[in-house]
Amino acid sequence: MRATITALLAIFLVATAAPRAAEPERVIGGHVESLLEFARASHPEFAALRAEADAAAARIEPAGALPDPVLRTELRNVTNEGSDASGNLLPSRVGSTRYAVSQTLPWFGKRDLRREVAGAGADEAQARARAGWMDLATRIKVNYAQHHVHLTSIRYAQETLDLMQRVAEIARVRYASGLGSQQDALRAQAEITAMQTDLVMLEGESAQASARMRSLLGRPENVRLHPPDHLRTLPPAAKLDVIALEARLRANNPQLVTDDARIAGAEKGRDLVQRNRYPDVSVGVAPIQTRNRVSEWELMFEINIPLQQGSRRAQEREAELALEAARLRRQGNLNQSLAELSESLAGLEVARRLESLVNTGLLPQAELNLNAALTGYETGRVDFAAVLDAHRQLRRARLDLVKARVDQQMRLAEIEKMVGEEL
Repeated sequence: MRATITALLAIFLVATAAPRAAEPERVIGGHVESLLEFARASHPEFAALRAEADAAAARIEPAGALPDPVLRTELRNVTNEGSDASGNLLPSRVGSTRYAVSQTLPWFGKRDLRREVAGAGADEAQARARAGWMDLATRIKVNYAQHHVHLTSIRYAQETLDLMQRVAEIARVRYASGLGSQQDALRAQAEITAMQTDLVMLEGESAQASARMRSLLGRPENVRLHPPDHLRTLPPAAKLDVIALEARLRANNPQLVTDDARIAGAEKGRDLVQRNRYPDVSVGVAPIQTRNRVSEWELMFEINIPLQQGSRRAQEREAELALEAARLRRQGNLNQSLAELSESLAGLEVARRLESLVNTGLLPQAELNLNAALTGYETGRVDFAAVLDAHRQLRRARLDLVKARVDQQMRLAEIEKMVGEEL
């Protein structure tokens, strides 16, 4: 029996001492939705905003609660004057002992107003959490689009670099054959060096975008980011109607919802300050102990007298000004949001048209022009400058294409932030 217990104890010690298996690495990314889902569940800043909203909601019930009752004890004639007894502090050995229990009762409606003020504060905290999430989601969407465009630009840059190396080889062969000049070969090598420099810069920007994304996700451990696979699909034109989007902005914009909650809280705060014109009441009961028995009972009624009218009027004026400031701030935020919405919609339309023009016109023409220039250069009918110009035209066309695509994604993210929901 003892040997069995010893063996089981040894097995237990070995099992507990063995190192735990490492958790499997989690891969997220590839599409922006997975990044948003991870950030919503794990980002510490958003979690802090949610905790603050929960804390504000927890203040609602205590705000409308009654004050705690007060217990007061009075020992009367502790020196026992008029009797043969000496001084004492025991309730049964003094002249009399008074026990008073009192409860303060706020004026009618004050408790409800305090609860409503706290409720407005909770609504404001909840709206701030939602606004914080929309801001974080917008930054994730924008950074995802930029990272995708960096990777696309790297691919285009590598393709054009390979093409330029082919041109340089043609220039070298023509120079070796006495058909071209040394200047052409040198210019080709200089162009290649410049393109390699651009490629290194693009790779650096891509690495920085990946680091920013990890920061936006809260720097998670044991998580690997998959490179962006594709951009989000743009909504149809019917969903981008300015009138409909302005209506959605007025109803759902997180900043405006926060302002509405602040206005509601200021209105209730003003009403509560005005209700302070009326007094609070305290009621109580007090049994009086003489020696070992209760000899008397007292009932109490107390009321505070609101005489400090100057101070009270200043408080009421403060509450009115706070309400006016909240309303003006909301109007200013509304005007700013409407202007930004119009700007983003105009920018999105320009980027869409630019992408269409580049995709259907400029880019195919640049590719045809470069192919024709290469063919002509190989046969000696076109000089090297024409090939270089055609090559640079293709690079500009591709740069314009990726810029138009990232502009669309950025404008879309800004519009979604302003209307407060996905399109």
